[in-house]
Amino acid sequence: MNEYNFPRPEIEKPKVILPFILFIVTVITTVAAGALYQGANIFSNPSELAVGVPFSASLLLILGTHELGHFFASRRHGVSTTLPMFIPGPPIPPMIGTFGAVIRIKSQITTKSALVEIGSAGPLSGFVIALFITAWGLKLSILAPKLVSAGSLGLGSSLIFKLLSYMVFGPIPDSYDVVLHPMAFAGWIGMFVTAMNLLPIGQLDGGHLVYALIGTRHRVFSIAMVATLVVLGFFTWSGWFIWAALISFIGMWHPPIEDQHIPMDARTRLISAVTILVFILTFIPEPFYIV
Repeated sequence: MNEYNFPRPEIEKPKVILPFILFIVTVITTVAAGALYQGANIFSNPSELAVGVPFSASLLLILGTHELGHFFASRRHGVSTTLPMFIPGPPIPPMIGTFGAVIRIKSQITTKSALVEIGSAGPLSGFVIALFITAWGLKLSILAPKLVSAGSLGLGSSLIFKLLSYMVFGPIPDSYDVVLHPMAFAGWIGMFVTAMNLLPIGQLDGGHLVYALIGTRHRVFSIAMVATLVVLGFFTWSGWFIWAALISFIGMWHPPIEDQHIPMDARTRLISAVTILVFILTFIPEPFYIV
């Protein structure tokens, strides 16, 4: 997710201290969250924090790779940005110890190729890491009889998560469920975050791609997509109402680029197609549900 603050065309040296502090705090909060999900009593026995390391390391690697993808793509195109800044969050379930990570874009993106590459670099790089972590985590996960109680929280599955689960476990009987290893859970979150960033709205990563593809019609498209989220909120997950409201509050405007009239080259079209495919593979219409 990127935030614009124009103009500052020169590439300045990014500040390090604040991103570093936020990263250390987020390491602590995500390790604590991972340990609590494992049933550790970290308050009476702090040494049990160690069991939260696989979750924290996996999640921060995915989120960090995502934001560094934006950072290095921005540098390659002469766009000034901050370093990735992690946002720590409450470590107590159902929270995961972080609200994600962001970079702030501080100078204008002027071409389609730059817009597509910067917008796609984060989701694509993060997706690749999430793919490997999820596959590894599923190998460490187990099948167990369903022992869910009414009112418990369930996780939906994206197309890619279903495919990876099938590759590891084969057909799963209706009376069984996958007990996710912390790495697999972190991979699920990473793919969910990828899909949320690729929503084709406003200045989300997917919004950058839409603006490159259809130009000034981007705003109308964004409004239609917010309406789609509202409809999904009625039929699948009520959290889509919150996302629709949040995106509407942030705004659906997109800064203009200079070469909108010039058709995309083959490389930019290929990157766009791959990014759209990743969105289709990772999107979950009902990411959470109550049993």
